[in-house]
Amino acid sequence: MPVPDSMISALIDLNRADDEGLVAQLTSQLRSLIATGRLVKGRTLPSSRGLASDLGVSRNTVSYAFEQLAAEGYLEASHGRRPMVAVDGGERVTEAGAVASRIRPGKPRLSPWASSLTQTDWPMSYQARLRPLRPGHGDFREFPNEVWARCLRRSAVRAARRELGPVNRPRLREALAHYLATSRGVRATADQILILPSAQAALTLIAAAVITPGDDVWVEDPGYPGAAAAFRASGARVIGMSLDEQGMQRIRGLAAPTLIFMTPSHQHPTGRLMSLSRRTEFLGLSRPGKTWIVEDDYDGEFHYDSRPVPALQGLDAHGRVFYVGTFSKVMTSDIRLGYLVIPRAMVGTLEIVQRHIGLIAASHIQEALAEFIADGHFLAHLRRVRRIYHARRDHLVEGLERHLGDVLSAEVSPGGIQLVARLKRGRADQVAVKRLVEAGVETRALSGLALGRPRDHGLLLGFAAWRESEITAALRTMASCF
Repeated sequence: MPVPDSMISALIDLNRADDEGLVAQLTSQLRSLIATGRLVKGRTLPSSRGLASDLGVSRNTVSYAFEQLAAEGYLEASHGRRPMVAVDGGERVTEAGAVASRIRPGKPRLSPWASSLTQTDWPMSYQARLRPLRPGHGDFREFPNEVWARCLRRSAVRAARRELGPVNRPRLREALAHYLATSRGVRATADQILILPSAQAALTLIAAAVITPGDDVWVEDPGYPGAAAAFRASGARVIGMSLDEQGMQRIRGLAAPTLIFMTPSHQHPTGRLMSLSRRTEFLGLSRPGKTWIVEDDYDGEFHYDSRPVPALQGLDAHGRVFYVGTFSKVMTSDIRLGYLVIPRAMVGTLEIVQRHIGLIAASHIQEALAEFIADGHFLAHLRRVRRIYHARRDHLVEGLERHLGDVLSAEVSPGGIQLVARLKRGRADQVAVKRLVEAGVETRALSGLALGRPRDHGLLLGFAAWRESEITAALRTMASCF
């Protein structure tokens, strides 16, 4: 039934506390009245002044809503005249529904890469809520959020007055170049550093720049699933390299690939440190422009039992190594800035690729992070959480021995934010993970990180994100499950 003019405002309910905003709410509700036939074609609406008075909002709010609906074709509007409904919404909706009911949706056509994603559990399928002992996370509760918020506010104010600047903010690049040189032995100038939305984005960028479909890429097996995903998306043939106590092993007689991905300072997931002789061997295998090495130093800031071994990139004198890092482990997981140190010969190319793909981090977050580092907050936070995470690692190792010593054997690495606990009997780590998740404890099956037939079985346990009381409770739950 058509709605009298005097009743239009009575059908509109605006909530000033709603995040959607008054203009969006008014536009949506008027659109709905037209689409359902309550406001029929040819109906003249109240003036913007009149409707604004009835609703208790500004005239601009109503005018903006009318303009949007006119742009969408729902209203006819001209200067000096009240807007008129331009469509018969009731008929249009009925016809559209009738057509839609006759169409049976088919299975969407996907690329071979997208079709294969259902065969992997990366990212983990049960990531809806963070629960102990999920690996790969630091403790956001230990982060100085108030300090970070002040840096963000100041950066946002400056951004409002700033004209367009470079994609990679110079102040952050310079701060990173200094930090990486002193803490990780990375040899690079500021212009060799790209700032990206995440470390995964860095892998995507590298793949887009150097991989031709059909190229061979070597990765660790077991290893980081996100690397294999990024390289397969570019059409690479991903080949798993097994591990020994010295880290990734080269398969003798296999021709050098286009790219080698490794985590030499703290192998993911085993935590093993690649020996100097093995590092030298892989550097000797690589050739600038022919075979590149990607070094992912995903948690290189966390070393507890000794000084950290310098990055592989620092040993590279010929520009063969891409160095990838992230802030999500040190700060909080929702500050997903990553960075990429690129060989000198690739600087111009990678900056163009970055802009073409659109892997660009928000400039105000870059500026805030530069201030956070320059004012000493980053290093102060890092020193503090190193002590906290060290204690939590030791507490987890002790608790595993006390509660689950007859079932699991912990491998204690000198750093990181997670560790591997191997099953002493059997190989049903996937079954164990499912049972633990149902009980409220999240772990990851080591066999699920293998490219081919799993050789390793066990659980990947995170400790950094969990307080000692939470770790103890999780271990008791695990003991009851086993």
